[in-house]
Amino acid sequence: MIRGFDTGVPVADLLHAKAAVVDRLLIACWKHFLGDRADGLCLVAVGGYGRRELHPHSDVDLLLLTAQPLADNKSCADPVAALFRFLWDIGLKPGQSVRTVEECEQEAERDQTVITNLIECRHLCGDIALFQQLEARLAPERLWPAQAFFTAKLQEQEARYHKYHDTAYNLEPNVKDGPGGLRDIQIIGWVTRRLYGAADLIQLVSRGILSHNEYLELNRARDFLWTIRFALHSLAGRCEDRLLFEYQKQLADRFGYLATDGNQAVEEFMQQYFRTIKGVERLNEMLLQLFQEAMPSRQASTPPVRVDEYFHSVGGYLEAVNEELFRQRPLALLEIFLALQKNPSLLGIRASTIRLIRGSLDIIDDDFRRDPAACRLFMQILREPQGIVHQLRRMNRHGVLAAYLPEFAKVVGRMQFDLFHVYTVDEHSLFVVRNLRRFTLEKHREELPFAYDLSRQIAKPELLYIAGLLHDIAKGSGGDHSEMGERIAGEFCRRHGLGDDDTKLVTWLVRNHLLMSLTAQRKDIADPDVVHEFASAVGSEAYLNHIYLLTLADIRATNPNLWNSWKDALFKELYAVARRALRRGLHNPIAQGEICAARRHDAQRITERLGLPAATTEIVWANLGDEYFLRFAPEEIAWHTIALAGCRDADLPLVLLRPESRWGSAEAFVYMADRDYIFACSTAVLDQLNLTILDARLITTSHGYVLISYQVLEQNNAPIENPLRQTEIADRLRASLLHPTDQAMRVARRQPSQVKHFAVRTQVYFHDDAQARHTVMELLATDQPGLLSKVGQAFTRHGIRVLNAKVSTIGSRAEDVFHITDRDGKPLATEAARQALHASLLALIDEG
Repeated sequence: MIRGFDTGVPVADLLHAKAAVVDRLLIACWKHFLGDRADGLCLVAVGGYGRRELHPHSDVDLLLLTAQPLADNKSCADPVAALFRFLWDIGLKPGQSVRTVEECEQEAERDQTVITNLIECRHLCGDIALFQQLEARLAPERLWPAQAFFTAKLQEQEARYHKYHDTAYNLEPNVKDGPGGLRDIQIIGWVTRRLYGAADLIQLVSRGILSHNEYLELNRARDFLWTIRFALHSLAGRCEDRLLFEYQKQLADRFGYLATDGNQAVEEFMQQYFRTIKGVERLNEMLLQLFQEAMPSRQASTPPVRVDEYFHSVGGYLEAVNEELFRQRPLALLEIFLALQKNPSLLGIRASTIRLIRGSLDIIDDDFRRDPAACRLFMQILREPQGIVHQLRRMNRHGVLAAYLPEFAKVVGRMQFDLFHVYTVDEHSLFVVRNLRRFTLEKHREELPFAYDLSRQIAKPELLYIAGLLHDIAKGSGGDHSEMGERIAGEFCRRHGLGDDDTKLVTWLVRNHLLMSLTAQRKDIADPDVVHEFASAVGSEAYLNHIYLLTLADIRATNPNLWNSWKDALFKELYAVARRALRRGLHNPIAQGEICAARRHDAQRITERLGLPAATTEIVWANLGDEYFLRFAPEEIAWHTIALAGCRDADLPLVLLRPESRWGSAEAFVYMADRDYIFACSTAVLDQLNLTILDARLITTSHGYVLISYQVLEQNNAPIENPLRQTEIADRLRASLLHPTDQAMRVARRQPSQVKHFAVRTQVYFHDDAQARHTVMELLATDQPGLLSKVGQAFTRHGIRVLNAKVSTIGSRAEDVFHITDRDGKPLATEAARQALHASLLALIDEG
């Protein structure tokens, strides 16, 4: 089989050929083991084998049909057992059941999956009369009539879709069971057989339910998915239906896909896969609706209800008033979606009209796109008070969005081969619009209250929706997608009649959609210069409101596991300090001295309120320089001050854990005499405890002590609420700092298996702080257990002090930023010092 596959034999021929070989084998075995004793027995092929579809490692589903229970037929029981043992011994993996006709009927009546398995049964050998009895008992007029069977399969499909989060666009999709996969095609076949008694979908063409082109499309999709499944089985050496990362590149190479501008070969392959299953989903939806209409219970026609001049409703579904509507009135290709928005009680578009839409997409040409009336309709869809996302998704599903925005067509099904971007670009973009829309809805207010309040200040939310729809539209086109997207967005805005101010806002958002994310997650937002630079780039409070909302919507639409309370607090903080800078005036930036004085004042008010004398506070602060007061907020300073005020040398190292800080994460606080190993040891312990380190701030006092604040969450982004867990963390951290060992700095936690397929070349970059106070070191590497500890060990070797660390993991990629100095608190001034540190980092990180 494999040789035939490699030489280009059609996969359908290979599946049927294997089934034929197994047929011959089973018939020969049947004769050998049972011979003349097979009276009252019948061997039946069911399931996929019944359809003659056997992939390299598919189970062979068999039913042994008996006239009486096998236990009552002593002469056959032992030979049957020997037959099945032999089949297992030769590696056939039979999935067998032994039942009488009555038992089959009882099981099928109870469970629709059993009737599904049996309706494709095929006689192999044995008593043909027994097989005919079974067929008669399974007839729809006796068992599972078409309507009941259809309803059960529909519910089964809904449950299956829900298992895959109602999207086909998963990083490692299931070719068989995922939405748009082979199971969707099989459901069409099962319902066809139950409703019409037809074993081949070609009969749907003769009945006018399926067009000839749709039939060909369905067959092409099935053959493509069969080919992938066949290759998966042969690569894995087992029954494997998941398109895992470890196979995606191999399959792209095997099928001859080539890299194109800015896209890997594997991305080209996966785009074809996602586009194929998108087509299957669409055909499945359309055919199931047509089947529903064809059910005997629906034969009594429901009179259409007028919706407007061009559409009426039939059974709750919108239908064109005539088959020539879209040819006669091209604008109706957009008006139909607007009609659905204005009539939310409608269930969707009728299958016959979906087919008309698909057949009329050629009408949407450059003249259509430039038509002011079409542009007004599209903008009206974006401005409607309801149904915006639903209709954009429906337009995408039926091909209208890609036809109307040709640039969007290029990102339909476009994936990025990494662990960070969970969805295809088109699906992600629509999720961004969905998130922006949710910010405005009262029913979702508690999800992100600040975003909800801010969205109320947005005068034209449609501008945000446009930016969300277009922000990644140039992905995979080569070059900087933000710059190219800016140009596409400008053309869109001008074509749709947006004014200069609105166009400027949308294009700025598309060009700068990563600005706030990169600033918050990779720069030191406690630094007034960083804040001033960001505020200057934003320019106004209105732009700040828009970029904040777009950033939140973008991050939350990239990966469901990416958002946490730390990020929520981080972006709120950057928003707050940037707004203060804008309100103060960019020409009058706040000085560091002012910030320090204000924080000292506010922190002292807190400590006094809590009963700490001002004199004691001043003693604690005497050894803390301005750097400390720049990096911590008043409530943090007050908490540290109270802890340090009561601390004696015998208590050191002082280790405290505050379950919830202002960042929404826990704060692990360390205070002790300065030692080279502290950062390496403490980060290793936190990693060993399966904690995610989000941020690290380290301050060295003037009298030789170090104060460290780590912001941490559990690995699953959950807060640390259990008091026993809090105690465990503090105790383990203190014990390791008291008695540091090489073992304490090793992290035995296993790396997730997926990460090995997305190895990132370790890269280290150095650049100077704008005020020459320290050196900024950026580290890009494959995320791995103990990464921060390895970095700390390199720092120890070279006498590096860490002032601040921003830790960010994006899929398999660690993007960490460290603000560092030498032992004397000065930037790394020489290239030799930087290169030596660089070499140590590579050696430690890449060793494992």
